[in-house]
Amino acid sequence: MRASQHIPSQPVGFSPRNRDAPNVPAFCGLNIAVKTTSKLDKYPAKQHALRVAQALNVDQGLIYLSGTQTVNWPDSDQPRAFRQARYFLYLSGCGESDCFLTYDIASDKLVLWLAEIDPRKVVWTGRGSNVQEALDKYDIDEARFTPSLEHFLKKWASQDEGKLYLLHHNDALSKRFSSRINTKDLQPAMDKCRVIKDSHEVALVKKANQISAAAHEMVLRKLRSFKNEAQVEAEILEVCVAHGAKHQAYDIIAGSGSNAAVLHYTKNDEDFGDREMMCLDAGAEWQGYAADVTRTFPLSGNWPSTESKQIYDLVQRMQTKCMNMLGPGKRFVDAQYLAHMVAIEGLLELGIFHNGSKMDIYKAGTSVAFFPHGLGHHMGLEVHDVSTVLTKSSATHADNGVASEIIQHIPNAETHEELRSLSANIVPEVWTSALSETGAPGLQPGMVITCEPGIYFNREALETVFLPSPVHSKYINKSVLERFMPVGGVRIEDDLLITENGWENLTTAAKGEAALKIIRGEA
Repeated sequence: MRASQHIPSQPVGFSPRNRDAPNVPAFCGLNIAVKTTSKLDKYPAKQHALRVAQALNVDQGLIYLSGTQTVNWPDSDQPRAFRQARYFLYLSGCGESDCFLTYDIASDKLVLWLAEIDPRKVVWTGRGSNVQEALDKYDIDEARFTPSLEHFLKKWASQDEGKLYLLHHNDALSKRFSSRINTKDLQPAMDKCRVIKDSHEVALVKKANQISAAAHEMVLRKLRSFKNEAQVEAEILEVCVAHGAKHQAYDIIAGSGSNAAVLHYTKNDEDFGDREMMCLDAGAEWQGYAADVTRTFPLSGNWPSTESKQIYDLVQRMQTKCMNMLGPGKRFVDAQYLAHMVAIEGLLELGIFHNGSKMDIYKAGTSVAFFPHGLGHHMGLEVHDVSTVLTKSSATHADNGVASEIIQHIPNAETHEELRSLSANIVPEVWTSALSETGAPGLQPGMVITCEPGIYFNREALETVFLPSPVHSKYINKSVLERFMPVGGVRIEDDLLITENGWENLTTAAKGEAALKIIRGEA
């Protein structure tokens, strides 16, 4: 739930001082307008603000963003877990609660509005930054405390004819500046900027991947001593926290056996028993930036069956072929199409598919029975990060995960509804990949995307949607299929930075035979 924005209720007047002299009265000072130098590697908030202003294509106006505000759980005196609002973080680099920011486009001035320091609360919860500390830590022009924010906004509105740019409707601001509010243009402009990562952002994603790789490796080293999924989750958390990554980019998925066929399985509370395989999807968050890493491996360190090795090899082939075609100017929808064709070809070779050609099976949509999600997504401040295409089409999520290109090629109207029904039941809306829309632009240098093909044997989905359907059942060999059900699901996922000449794999976690050697204690 996103906390609502508000204007602090007790404004305090602000008098500009000499920009070359700090103003630090009383406890910590109202504001300081001098920008000090620091050796800290600051998050490039000012550069981001300039890019957003350029994307807005206006000469004046004020960008106003709220950070995450402290809110208690219902009927409790305990606060909700803090997670900084991502758009605010992009323009501030500030991970503190109860803050705001303003960026005056005409004067090119980025101001961070800090939570007022209450000496009575310091003994209980500590405090946020004071003005000088904020200037030292963050790439901003000024730091002030929130009580003077309302006065600042009124003064700005009296002196500037530009719009007040907000992400969302704000009752308090609308009452004061109704004719000046613009809630239409800021988010598309910010999304356009966020989709292309700068070198600082890429470094943060790399760091998140390095920590994630260390956690995955430790799981592999201890796996043969583990008895249940919960131990795997605990090991991921222990390693990440020990490396300074206190938060995961998303809930850990540690599915063993048939649980590996549930795309977002997060219970992680079952014993291994006689299960054969595990799909582990876990990525750390580092300073707000996500890693998204999935590895699938046999619990024993050896392939338990020919079938499990065959499916792993097929998914690996899907990933390799798709990655080889990605790069600047390439359309992700083409890689999505290729992934399905490679999957169909492989399932035909294994005998799971029969009685039809690759194109027959593709047009029927039957490959979605085994590969029901998109090939990948943007990644950054969100694990499923924004894209300009997503912004354009966010109002329509009809396919809920199945690539729209797949559905468009399926002539059978009944199958359309079956696939949408399947997606709505087993594929969360967030998996909807706007990248896979036919009109999507080509990939560009600076984009960070995932490539995560998978093959799954979800009994419930197969037995309730596909096998009862004459459209699909004629292509599925039930007797052969049953041999593969113990595999559960296989997914392999890496994070790719699109470069001028192709891509760089940011994910360093061991996979394939290298991972098996670690499990067996041979590496």
